[in-house]
Amino acid sequence: MSYDAYLEGEPVIITAALTGGIHGKEANPNLPETPEEIGRAAGAAADAGAAVVHLHARADNGERSFSTDRFEAIDEAVRRHADDVVIQHSTGGTGVPAEQRAQPLRTDPPPEMASLDMGPLNRYEYLTSENTRGLVDALQAEMRDRGIKPELEVFNDGHLNEVHGLLDRRDLAAPVYATLIFGGGTLTPPRPRNLLNAVDNLPDGALFNTLGFGRHQLPLTTMGILLGGHVRVGLEDNVYYRRGELADSNAQLVERTARIAEELGRPVATPSQARKILGL
Repeated sequence: MSYDAYLEGEPVIITAALTGGIHGKEANPNLPETPEEIGRAAGAAADAGAAVVHLHARADNGERSFSTDRFEAIDEAVRRHADDVVIQHSTGGTGVPAEQRAQPLRTDPPPEMASLDMGPLNRYEYLTSENTRGLVDALQAEMRDRGIKPELEVFNDGHLNEVHGLLDRRDLAAPVYATLIFGGGTLTPPRPRNLLNAVDNLPDGALFNTLGFGRHQLPLTTMGILLGGHVRVGLEDNVYYRRGELADSNAQLVERTARIAEELGRPVATPSQARKILGL
C-alpha cells in the first residue's frame, strides 16, 4: 500500500471501533455496551460505510469481558443488524491472564479477524499491557489454527521492530495488515511526520490502517487516506465529533470519514471488497 493507491483511487477500508474496553457511558452516553446496543451500532456503522467492526465485549455492569460466550452473544447481535460486515475481535488487555486474552478467538464461528498487540505499552495512570513475544506468538498461532487474520497493532516505533521480528519468527499469510496507532503514554506521538516515518518502516507489501486517539483521529485518518492506507474511527478511540461536542454515534464518525474519502477520490470499500483486499 502506498501513495499510488491514493492516486489510483483504490478503495479505503473503514473500521469502526464501537465500544472499547476502558471508558464507558460516563465518557459518552451514546457508547454501546450491551450486545444489542453493540449490534445496532454495528448495523448503523455498516450502513454509513464501515466494512469492518472492531469488537470488545462488556459484562452486564459495563466492565470489559473476555468471555467467549459474551463475544458470541455480541457477534449474533452484529449479524442480525449487519449480516455482511467483517467481524474483528480484540485480544488486547491490561492486567489479565494470557488465557483470558485468547478467549475472544474461540467463538463459534470464529471472527474473520482479531487484533494482535505487538508489544508492551502504558496507558493512563495504572494500565499496562505486557504483550511478551511468547504471548504474541501464542495468540498468532491460535489465530492461524482457527483461520483468523491478525491485525497487527503498532503502538510505537519499537512495535514496528516487533512486526519485522514476528515475520522472521512466524509465517503470516499475505498481505500483512498493520494498524499504526498514535496518542499519549508509550504510543507514538501524534504528529504527521511520525505517520510518514511509520509507513516508510513497514515491511514491504504490508497494508496499513491509521488510528489516532481523541482530537488526533480526524487529521491523522485523513492523512492516512491520502497516503493510500485504510482507517479506523469510532467511540473506542474518540468520544467527540468536534471540540466540545460529543459524537452522536459511531455511525456519525464513519459517515464523516466516508465523505472525506469520497471527496479525496477514494471510494469506500464494501465488506466484500475489504475481504478481497485483506485476503480473507
